[in-house]
Amino acid sequence: MEHKKEGKNSSDKVQIKPYKKDAEYSYTLGAFPTYELILSKPEKVRQVVAHSSYTDMDGLMDLCKKHNIPVEINDKLISKLSDKENCYVAGIFDKYSCRLSQDKSHIVLVNPSNMGNLGTILRTIAGFGIYDLAIILPGADIFNPKCVRASMGALFKVNFQFFESFDEYRRQYKDHDVFTFMLNGERTLDIADCSKSELFSLVFGNEATGLDDSFLNAGTSVKIPQTEDVDSLNLTIAVGIGVYVFNAKNLR
Repeated sequence: MEHKKEGKNSSDKVQIKPYKKDAEYSYTLGAFPTYELILSKPEKVRQVVAHSSYTDMDGLMDLCKKHNIPVEINDKLISKLSDKENCYVAGIFDKYSCRLSQDKSHIVLVNPSNMGNLGTILRTIAGFGIYDLAIILPGADIFNPKCVRASMGALFKVNFQFFESFDEYRRQYKDHDVFTFMLNGERTLDIADCSKSELFSLVFGNEATGLDDSFLNAGTSVKIPQTEDVDSLNLTIAVGIGVYVFNAKNLR
């Protein structure tokens, strides 16, 4: 069953194909991230697709009508886009670029490789009030539906910017105090003794290798205290701890 739209020209039907990194669009999977997309980036939404059994169809239709977004009811397409049985809504949106805020603190991820982790980090930093994320390439595809879904819509609230190298990032944001999180960091992270900084950049390596020793001299190196029972903390956990401690010290 199809429902021809209310809003933009219904003849401009979006041809939806399986996601590819070089495509001009991506999509949200699930009602919550789709609502976050519409509320945060309505101008980027091409179309919303819903399953006929979605329970809040009137609310979805009203929101899309308000923002002049086409809606299509298409059970087969929903099944094609998602392998999750509980996915009833998807949003197709144009990819876009951002720039980081000069006057806000940043999180910097060096070569993040896992899309689920990247999405969870977006959700985590937004939850702690950090809205600027630098990604040093190569890195996971931030627009991959797996990342978008893991972020639960936080992607659309966070500024992100890609850099070919950490040096390129530093040249553009010279006023930030850099703190590199490393297993052999010189300073142990502690709330009471955490550095106070008006503008900080918390730098984390990827899931497999972390940061190499060159980052010991990139700023103040920091280690998160842990027992010897594990070799390292999960990247998403490390980012959450780092952001929480620095916020507790600097945002009071």
